Amino acid sequence: MRCRGRPPGWRTITTMTQKPTRFLSQPASRMHEELNRGTDVWTFFNQGVFPTAVNLGQGFMNWKPPSFLLDRLLEETKERVDLHHYSPARGRPRLLNAISDTYSASFHKPAAGNTDMLDGKVDLDTTGLPMQRPQSGEKLDPMSEIVVTPGANEAMYSAATAFLEEGDEVILLEPFFDQYVCETTFNGGVPVYVPMLPPSSGKQAVSANEWLFDWDLLEQKMASPRAKLLFLNTPHNPIGKVCTLKELQQLAALCIKYDILVISDEVYDCLTYDQQEHIRLASISGMWERTITVGSAGKSFACTGWRVGWAIGPKHLITPTMMAHLRITYTTNSIASEGAALGLELADQENFFEKQRQEYAARRQELMAALDHLGLPYTIPHGSYFVLVDASNIRLPDDFEMPDEVRVKARDYHVCWFIGHLCDVIVLPATAFYAEQDAKYGERFIRFAFCKDHQLGEAARRLEKLRPYLTQTREE
Repeated sequence: MRCRGRPPGWRTITTMTQKPTRFLSQPASRMHEELNRGTDVWTFFNQGVFPTAVNLGQGFMNWKPPSFLLDRLLEETKERVDLHHYSPARGRPRLLNAISDTYSASFHKPAAGNTDMLDGKVDLDTTGLPMQRPQSGEKLDPMSEIVVTPGANEAMYSAATAFLEEGDEVILLEPFFDQYVCETTFNGGVPVYVPMLPPSSGKQAVSANEWLFDWDLLEQKMASPRAKLLFLNTPHNPIGKVCTLKELQQLAALCIKYDILVISDEVYDCLTYDQQEHIRLASISGMWERTITVGSAGKSFACTGWRVGWAIGPKHLITPTMMAHLRITYTTNSIASEGAALGLELADQENFFEKQRQEYAARRQELMAALDHLGLPYTIPHGSYFVLVDASNIRLPDDFEMPDEVRVKARDYHVCWFIGHLCDVIVLPATAFYAEQDAKYGERFIRFAFCKDHQLGEAARRLEKLRPYLTQTREE
């Protein structure tokens, strides 16, 4: 008798192997480290865990992009069909040209006909370091020296895909943006960690530029025959350091000596304070040919959700990066790209970047004043929109409860969890930006973001609950 509802000829088939699918337990080997890293920092410290908290953790703004940009973009999206369809893989011509017009001068690109790059020639200053090239007036070529990507992160991933071979060593300066690790390992690279040297504790406030390169250790790692690539971040997240010309020259000398490619993450290039000048590593003699510079519309125009970034460099670096980007995401959102182009085109006439810098400087001052009042020592950031706070004088109660997943982490995780529950303010542990073996360098620090309007005052009020748990006041 045939079962009701089954078609003629249908019969039950049993599996021959009687085995579950191998995919229950066999992801790609490149995923092993990520899957076994434990709970990530963003899972611990977010609005879902602390729903009523003031969120000074993740670095996204709580305001819209400028109206001069949005108003024009809305008009154009209504009138134009092309904005609702694919853009060219390299990027929309309008945005490529706007990037070239905005940033060419800062690269000090070698003059047309200059053969130094082919000859391997490097110009040195009187101290024997590679010098910054003079201005040549050369424009970046939009069709060979720029590629637009879905966010700066994809630009860096594409660059790593384009140049890393299995086993190549990649130098990461700690603390670092956590994505650098996966951009390395997913492409077969081996991370090599070099901690920045923090200033000694004791003062209420120290300059971000007192965080120093460990030049001896850095050269030791760069001298490895397997070393190929280095990630640089200036202005720096989370330190707020803006590399000086002398530091960039010293770094350039090592990169040239050992022929190291640099992915220079410069997404905070428009956010510097205290008369600090952002200088591009690619502007140093010998480094145009060894540097892929990464930028971000999201950081520049308060539109992080648009996911528009770019990579800039010579043709021999950008062409492979572009080809990797082509196969990873193919193209970047058309409307968002047009918005980024409008922002760059109109920024000068609106005096936008200077106004924005002043507004961020005021937010920075508001946060630092609150930390001074409370007596929490910190690093004065000269760039980006983060403040590293020295939390070593916060005494945690012996009976304070925390999940086991937090307890096994470094002390800064405990402090951030305590602040979240006591003060209802989200901040991040600095060791999230360090390799596990180097947690000792970062565990006294926690990161505050000041890219928030109308929230810093409330955060300061809530943080007053910490006062009974502070062990001492630091010297000025």
